[in-house]
Amino acid sequence: MSAPTPGSMLGRDVLIYDLEQPRFQGMPIHESHMPGYAYFLHRRHEDYADGPRSGASGVIVSMEHAGTHIDALSHQSDNQTLYGGVSIEGLSGGRGFSRHGVEEIAPIVAPAVLLDIASHRGVDALRSGDVVTRAELEACAVAQGVSIGAGDVVLVRTGNGAHWNDVDTYLPGPGMDGDCSIWLRDLGVLAVGADNMAWDVIGLFDEEAGCELPGHLYLLARAGIFIIENLDLETLAADRCWTFTFVCTPLKFNGATGSPVRPVAIVQKERE
Repeated sequence: MSAPTPGSMLGRDVLIYDLEQPRFQGMPIHESHMPGYAYFLHRRHEDYADGPRSGASGVIVSMEHAGTHIDALSHQSDNQTLYGGVSIEGLSGGRGFSRHGVEEIAPIVAPAVLLDIASHRGVDALRSGDVVTRAELEACAVAQGVSIGAGDVVLVRTGNGAHWNDVDTYLPGPGMDGDCSIWLRDLGVLAVGADNMAWDVIGLFDEEAGCELPGHLYLLARAGIFIIENLDLETLAADRCWTFTFVCTPLKFNGATGSPVRPVAIVQKERE
């Protein structure tokens, strides 16, 4: 867990929590998004020097949905229709989507709530395949004394983020059932996020939705609610920071279905 940093120009009474998982070759990647991530140092300091100065630079190869990232609305469709009734016909080509690409997501600066389901269950982390229910989310919010309103960002800690360096444990992971997404959709949240690979439970078929990954259908395709995956929520939860300002700025990859992000939580410290 990385320690929060002082708020610097924001004031001494503010802490900033980094919620991005580190990126490295071999980190957990869903099979749909292989080959994932790689970095190649192309130009080295010993290759060229201009007097005392030399430079180095490299090449990044990465899928949009590798590591900590946000899903754009073009990422999922509902019977071949994107959010807002936008037909996918003629909408995409080799260079991406002409509508609902990730570049359309405005920088997110919003009130946020962390629901610590692992602590609510009295465990360090949920097990792979564990399902979080709507009733649990509601009970956790009550126990933590937080409320969720329209326009909020809701993050859920399962404890899975502590296994980021253990691919076999992290990748299958726990996740939310379809009712969790329906509840948050009905509350009118701006975005959701979790410390797992897919928000939903990977491989679990939802009878009501008629598919796997029901949250992706309910939230992205039907409600226009963004999903942020592979968050590091360990330090934020350890410090019991249940409410904060959430900042997330997707890169402007024109036509892309997602973007790597480095979200932060800005927490107002209590005055001593």
